Amino acid sequence: MTPTAQAGTHKIGRRPWPVLLHRVVKTVRSRGLFERGQHVLVAVSGGPDSIALLSLLHRLKLSWRVTVTAAHFNYGLRGAESDADQTFVEAMCRRLDVPLLTMRLNVGMRARGLSLQAAARDQRYRALQQMAQQCGADRIAVGHTADDQAETVILWMLRGAGLTGLSGMPACRNDLVIRPLYETRRVEILAYLSEEGIAFRQDSSNGKPIYLRNRVRQDVIPALQRLVPSAVEALCKLADLCRDDDRYLEEHIQTLCRSWAKPLPEGGWAMSRSVLQQTPVAVQRRIVRELMRRGEPQRRSPRRDTIELVLRAVAKQNGLSLFAMPSGSVAVDHDSVRFVQSTQSPRARSLQPRPVNLTVPGSLTWAGTGQRIQVQEVTRQQSDATSAGRDRIAIDAARVSQPFVVRAWQRGDRFCPRGMKGRSKKLQDFFMDLKVSRADRRRIPLVVAPEGIVWIVGYRQDERWRVTPGTKRLLTLAVHPAQAGKGS
Repeated sequence: MTPTAQAGTHKIGRRPWPVLLHRVVKTVRSRGLFERGQHVLVAVSGGPDSIALLSLLHRLKLSWRVTVTAAHFNYGLRGAESDADQTFVEAMCRRLDVPLLTMRLNVGMRARGLSLQAAARDQRYRALQQMAQQCGADRIAVGHTADDQAETVILWMLRGAGLTGLSGMPACRNDLVIRPLYETRRVEILAYLSEEGIAFRQDSSNGKPIYLRNRVRQDVIPALQRLVPSAVEALCKLADLCRDDDRYLEEHIQTLCRSWAKPLPEGGWAMSRSVLQQTPVAVQRRIVRELMRRGEPQRRSPRRDTIELVLRAVAKQNGLSLFAMPSGSVAVDHDSVRFVQSTQSPRARSLQPRPVNLTVPGSLTWAGTGQRIQVQEVTRQQSDATSAGRDRIAIDAARVSQPFVVRAWQRGDRFCPRGMKGRSKKLQDFFMDLKVSRADRRRIPLVVAPEGIVWIVGYRQDERWRVTPGTKRLLTLAVHPAQAGKGS
């Protein structure tokens, strides 16, 4: 941020309330953000919104008996500019005689697929909760305005969000995080700072068009306001309406989940596949989302396309599917849909998928990895047996009988790896030679005929059933990648 000076000096003491303070108090009262005599921790970056919020809450100290503590985070992402922001906030808090808690946060090491902004937000809220406990604060106040809400709604619209996304940011979240500037426009903030002679900092990254939110702020919102001057207010009203509807639906979904979802001993939840199939798609979507985000530490909702993949698997007449996410996995089998958390016990991680019959011709999705395994019968003329490899093999149909079973490794399993001239080997030793972990061994599918193991899927086929010059009928087996992510 770079300094933006305002004319005049900031005077502390009793004086008539400015118009903006009346508006903020009205918001606090109507939305029940905090009570008289409570302790509020204010997140202060140094920008206009947070500086105005700190100033306004400070003016309520006497009349509302509010205890105010400030919190500032230095990410070090803008070098000297970040340090100057902290120095500015420290000076502001000294002038107001407001206690300040500071912390350096490192967003360099973040979860895969998580943006810098999302990582910073997660760290910031976790740190704010820790600080609130440390100083005994009842509420955490952040400086989001009506303009921020309008931008958020547009961003969610562009992602094709449903009611939850269109609800934007709540004025109060979990009876802890509050937004006293929720109904305040950014232009009102700037006018207040100018009238009161309060300086603030400007974050240089806010003007960069590389961030979509900045482009929405600079291009989309002004265009909408040229069409409809009250566009920001209309978007905020839309968010409030969507939130009321979303809250009602979420309460209904929670009731259904309490009745239908049963806890798994290994951690997670399971429910009847047929029961889920019989509900409207809108309800299915919300149930799947709810049970998936229960395993997410931040209760962050899964991606919409991930939910749709699960729903398609549930709708299929048969077959198995597994979908892996950082928060856990979803396994769909003939009878149930299981939402398994990634924080499950070692015992749970060792559980093996159930054996499944593989008809000829036919295919199935292996629950252990999410891979699709397919088998078909062809003549020698129809097949190129030389194209066999890790993902596709061909065997002599006359040398094995059916049914085929796809199952996980069992102790004592042996097979004759192709290339070893008929010598048998313990499957356990085979895996050890390849340095396959114990957890992965239990997930790898084996195609097994009554005569023995046919294929360690994706690794090696058995020598005994290989195609020979005299083979007339072949069975080709192929494996296709998991439908979503890597199996777990």
